[in-house]
Amino acid sequence: MSKSSNLPVVTLHPGKEKPVRQRHPWVFSGAIASVDGQPAAGDLVDVAAASGEWLARGYFNARSQIVVRLLTWEQPEPCDVDFWRRRLVAAAARRAALAADPDTTAYRLVYAESDAAPGLIVDRYGDWLAVQFLTAGVEARRELLLGLLAELCTPAGIVDRSDASVRRQEGLPLRSGLAWGERPPADLELRENGLRFPVDLLGGQKTGFYLDQRENRRIVGQLAAGRRVLNAFSFTGAFAVNALAGGATHVTNVDSSYDALLGAEAALRCNRFDPDRQAEGVAGDVFQVLRGFRDEGRVFDMVILDPPKFARSKAELTGATRGYKDINLLGLRLLAPDGLLATFSCSGLVTADLFQKIVFGASVDAGRDVQIIARLSQGADHPVLLSFPEGEYLKGLLCRAA
Repeated sequence: MSKSSNLPVVTLHPGKEKPVRQRHPWVFSGAIASVDGQPAAGDLVDVAAASGEWLARGYFNARSQIVVRLLTWEQPEPCDVDFWRRRLVAAAARRAALAADPDTTAYRLVYAESDAAPGLIVDRYGDWLAVQFLTAGVEARRELLLGLLAELCTPAGIVDRSDASVRRQEGLPLRSGLAWGERPPADLELRENGLRFPVDLLGGQKTGFYLDQRENRRIVGQLAAGRRVLNAFSFTGAFAVNALAGGATHVTNVDSSYDALLGAEAALRCNRFDPDRQAEGVAGDVFQVLRGFRDEGRVFDMVILDPPKFARSKAELTGATRGYKDINLLGLRLLAPDGLLATFSCSGLVTADLFQKIVFGASVDAGRDVQIIARLSQGADHPVLLSFPEGEYLKGLLCRAA
C-alpha cells in the first residue's frame, strides 16, 4: 500500500474486503489479519486489503468486537476538524424541513453511522442539544465535537447523555450531565406535530424522549376517533396524547413505572386533556396487568404495544421472541372485533420478517383473522443507510383484527 499518511495500518484477511468496498462502516475483529503499530482506542487507522490496497480510514478500538468504524473511503481526505464540520453541516441540512416546522421542535440531528458519524447521536430539543458519545472514536473527539455543535447550532446548552450501556462494550464509563452552556429548565417542553410534552433532558430515558416514534404516533392518533384505547408500555404517554387529540373516547396507560405514569398525566394536562375523566394509569408488570384485564373481560377498540428492547444480544433472542408473542397474544385477546392493533419492536436483532411471523403466531393462538394495513418504521430523521441496514431497528405493524 502506498502510504499517504503516517497512520497505523489494519490489514484484512484475504476475501474479507467485500463489506468495506461496499461501504459498510464496521470492520469486525475476525476480518483482521494484522495491525501495524499500536493504535490506542479512538486513534485513526488506515484499512488495507490483504494485497496491500488501501480501502478506507476509520477509528480503532481493540476492546470492541467492531475494531474499526469507518469514516471515509477517500484516501486523500483527512479526518480533521473540517471533516467533522462538513459531516455535521450535511446532517443538519438533511433536517432543514423539520427545523423549519414550528409545530415540531424536537428531532434527531445526527444519527451515527447513517449520517457518516459512527457512534455520535445528537438530538435537538428546541434551544438545547442532547448528545451521546457511544464509541471510543467520538469519545476521543468529544471536545472538538462539542465545540463544533456549539458553533454550528448555537444552542443555549448541550447535555451529555453518554449513559447508554453500549459504552461498556467500548471500554468506556457511563456519563451524564451538562456539557456546555446553560442547564435546561426543569419545565422544558417540546412540541411534536403541534402537541406539547414535558421533557427531562438530564434524567429522562435515552436523550429525554423517544423521537423515533413521532410519525407513528401521528398515524395512530389519526385512527383513534371514537375508540377506547389501551396504551401498553406507555412511558411518556405520547401515544395516549395523540390518541386523545385524534378523538379517542378514553385511554388506559399501563407502565411498570409509577413515575412514568405521573409524567404521562402531566403530558395529558399540557395538552388540556383531563387525566381523571379521559384516561387512567395502571402501574405494574405490563404482562401481568394485561392478563388481569383479560380475566376481567375488558375490551378495547385500539391496542398500542410499544415495549422496550427485549433482545440486546443474540443470546436473548429466543426469550425476546417468546416475549413479543406473549404480549401480542394478550393484546389481540383484549381487542374488540374490527379493532386496531399497533404493535412495535425496537430490538434490532428482531428483523421485520421475524416480527411479522411472531405477530402471525399470536393471531393463530388468539383465533383472530388479522390484516396488516400499514408497516411502520422510525422517522425520517432516523434514516437508514443502504450500506448499513443495521440502522433500521424500529419496526411496527398496524393491524385490523376481525
